[in-house]
This record gives sequence, structure tokens and C-alpha cells, in this order.
Amino acid sequence: MFSALTFIDWTVVLAAAFVLGLSKSGIKGISVIIVALLVFVFDAKSSTGVLIPMLLVGDICAVIYYNSHVQWKYLIRLLPFMMLGVILGTYVGKGMDEESFRKSMAIVIFISVVVMFWWDRRKSKSVPQHIGFAGLMGLTAGFTSMVGNLAGSFSNIFFLAMRLPKDAFIGTTAWLFLIINLFKIPFHVFSWGTITWETLKINLVVIPAILLGLFIGVRLLKKVNDKLFRQFIMVMTAVGAIMIYFS
Repeated sequence: MFSALTFIDWTVVLAAAFVLGLSKSGIKGISVIIVALLVFVFDAKSSTGVLIPMLLVGDICAVIYYNSHVQWKYLIRLLPFMMLGVILGTYVGKGMDEESFRKSMAIVIFISVVVMFWWDRRKSKSVPQHIGFAGLMGLTAGFTSMVGNLAGSFSNIFFLAMRLPKDAFIGTTAWLFLIINLFKIPFHVFSWGTITWETLKINLVVIPAILLGLFIGVRLLKKVNDKLFRQFIMVMTAVGAIMIYFS
């Protein structure tokens, strides 16, 4: 896998790593484009294993930077349901052939875009805060996290419902995804076989691009017009989802 990558492949993978760094810096709503980029280089299922260690690098950096802002009581409310969703996603995804997995991932990406668009357009941001809401968001986030590393849209809605300040929001989600991504590693190694020495060599190469994205993202966070940026990303990601589905 490592030696077979072309110059164009590496360009796309490094671009995905850079966007991942931006995402982990706290610029929300762009993680879906990372998945879309990697699917064009690797098989759909293989791309999920390539991405996990990259996510962990970003998670660790985000936790270090925003650690003092974590709100554990909200994290603990969502975490068990997400873990259950990961297990469910592992079981469902294991038996899928490549075409079915790719199309399922495309559908998940598109649903994620629709959810983000719907949330941005709502006049009222008030949503249920009881345990049933946490269970629904957690299961969905865990399932989509395993199948496509796309839990962000659903977990974001939950934490926005808790009305967390920006830094607390970023710090809490940073810890949540660090724990969840570590939890997913055994399933990728032993059940799906999508994390191997070959994929880890790719991960080592792209670490500088992730760190560069984090560095720039932290400085851009206060300057970016978030609304227009998110709308652009949602449109481009929806196009990517359609391309993945029909490729």
C-alpha cells in the first residue's frame, strides 16, 4: 500500500491530513471532507483504518491544548452510547463487500451534511437534553464513527444542546474522540484488519501536515467567517459524497 501511492495520491493524503489538523484545532464541520478525500485514494473500508491513527495525533494535540476546558459530566453522558454504537458499526460493517461499504459511507457522509445544514438553518437551537436524546445521538455518532469516522455532526448537536462555551465545547469533544478512537483500534486491527504496518507507515509521513493544520487552525479560528466556511464545506462534501457513491 505504502509503495504503491503515486504523487497525486500523496498530495491528496497530505491535504486530508492538513484539513484534519484544522478540524482538531476547533474549526468544526470540516471533518467530512477528510473522509471524502481518503476514499479517493484507498478502498472505502481501508481508508477508515488509515485515518484512525491520524485522528489520534490530532486528538492528542487538541487534548493538550484545550485540556483545562473539558466538561467531564457531559462527556460521560454520551460516551457509553457511542461505544455501543462502535460495536454495532463493527458488526454491520464487517460483512459488507467493498461496493456496499463505499455506498454506505457515501450515504453517511450525505446524511451528515444534511444534519449540519439543518442545524445551521434552525432558528431555535433548543433540543431535548434527557437521556433518550443522549442515547440516540451517542448510538448514531458511534455507528457513523466506526463505519466512516463521521461522528462529528451528531456529537456536535448533542454538545451544542448542552450550551457549552466554545472552549469547553472543543475541549470536551477533544477528549471524547481521543477515547473513542482509542476504543476503535482493536476492532480495526483484529476484526476488520484495516490497521497494518503499511498503513502506519503512511501515518508517520503525514504527521507534519497534521501539526501544520493544527498550528494554522488555532490562529485562524477567531478570524474565519464560520458560517460561510461551513456552507462551502457542506456543498463540496455533498458533491464528494455523490462522487463516492457513483464511483
